[in-house]
Amino acid sequence: MLNRVILIGRLTKDPELRYTPAGVAVTQFTLAVDRPFTNSQSKEREADFINIVTWRQLAETCANYLRKGRLTAVEGRIQVRNYDNNEGKRVYVTEVIADNVRFLESSNSASSREEGGSNANASYGGGSGGGNRGGGSREQQDPFIDDGKPIDISDDDLPF
Repeated sequence: MLNRVILIGRLTKDPELRYTPAGVAVTQFTLAVDRPFTNSQSKEREADFINIVTWRQLAETCANYLRKGRLTAVEGRIQVRNYDNNEGKRVYVTEVIADNVRFLESSNSASSREEGGSNANASYGGGSGGGNRGGGSREQQDPFIDDGKPIDISDDDLPF
C-alpha cells in the first residue's frame, strides 16, 4: 500500500499552533494549490485548498516561520477522520499529515514579491527542526540574485 502526497502552494493564512493535553505541539494551516488548467468560461486558474497538519517540532517550526502567502512544499500522507457535529451529523475531514515541509521562499522574498522583487532560494527542512541553510547577507544566500542577467563564463570554467 502507498499513501504519499507532495504539494506546492501558498498558505491562505498564518498557521495555528496548539498543544494537546499531553503537551504535544500541533499546527494546522491551509495550502492553496493551483490547478494545472484554467476555467473554460472565466479563463481563470482555479485552486484547491488543502488542509495540512504538522506535529511536534515540525509544528513549532512551521508556526514560527510560515506566514500567509508563503510558497511552501509539503510532503506527507492523506488521512480521513470523522466526528459527529452538534447536530448529530457525521462530518468527514480529509487532511494531509505532513512529515516534511520545505519553505520555498525566505521571509525577505515574500515581502519583496509583494513589491515586485525576485524570489530567494532559501530552503528549510522539516522533521528534525529545520533552519536556515545559509548565513550572512541575502546576496550570499541567494546565488541567483542577478537572475535574468548574462553570466560571464568561459569554456574553461565548464566541467564538460
